[in-house]
Amino acid sequence: MTYLEELEDRIGYHFKNRELLLTAVTHTSYANEHRKKNCQHNERLEFLGDAVLELVSSEYLFHGHPEMGEGQLSKTRASLVCEPSLAKCAARMGIPKFLRLGNGEEQMGGRTKDSITADAVEAIIGAVFCDGGFEEARKVVRRHVLSDIRKEDLFSDKKSYLQELLQEHNHAVEYRLIDEKGPDHMKSFTVAAVIDGTVCGTGSGRTKKAAEQAAAEEAIKAMKAQGI
Repeated sequence: MTYLEELEDRIGYHFKNRELLLTAVTHTSYANEHRKKNCQHNERLEFLGDAVLELVSSEYLFHGHPEMGEGQLSKTRASLVCEPSLAKCAARMGIPKFLRLGNGEEQMGGRTKDSITADAVEAIIGAVFCDGGFEEARKVVRRHVLSDIRKEDLFSDKKSYLQELLQEHNHAVEYRLIDEKGPDHMKSFTVAAVIDGTVCGTGSGRTKKAAEQAAAEEAIKAMKAQGI
């Protein structure tokens, strides 16, 4: 089985034009290092895939959750297609191992960067749309992005959700950086979610934003354990 055939099996779609798939997993850093070969990167496919993903997730929520109003639909859709959610999807699909990265990006841990892996998922969706049309792209989105979603487990912006919970009880939260380690290209951050002066959750991540999300999630769990 070839490199691209294995990737096709993971996606669940076999391309008529495999160049589209190859482009979908090609980062700009790789394309820049291979300009003489007229190598194409995945940003245009990512743009297209983002639009397809938004439409399919909107349709899914509209028909599947008639109890949601416009505001909740918008928030939930944003949580489904946000970068961390798509990065988790990429990890489940095994996408990182198939990425074509430039040497510099490879050395900086590009295969573990949410921004790169999430963009690749969108680019793959765009590639499927170009190769097989909307229905095939919809199948891929439903199979990989929406298949394991349960209403109570929707990935959401934990910081926003925590803020909403706290506002209901007139509390406030701040995020404090409590640890930072590792070389510049492999940093690890640890952040505490502090509510009214008390540390209610801590989290770690490759970026401060990811660490804040993890800390917010721990704080939410702590609040729910207290019946809030």
